[in-house]
Amino acid sequence: MGALLVDTGHRNRVGEFRGVSGPYWSLRPVCGGTEWEAEPAKVRAPEPMERLRAETARCNARSAGRIL
Repeated sequence: MGALLVDTGHRNRVGEFRGVSGPYWSLRPVCGGTEWEAEPAKVRAPEPMERLRAETARCNARSAGRIL
């Protein structure tokens, strides 16, 4: 699992860091889905509540069988 980050350029969307793609960072939704590109200058570390929400959402999706 990559580090959790918040993309402020996409309505504070929380994603998992997947790698670098040219001048952008690739982030993936914590519950699975299509990766998106974020500008590094618009990415920040999540606050404790944002991290908790993302980890809880991932656990719920996993227990429901929506992600591995």
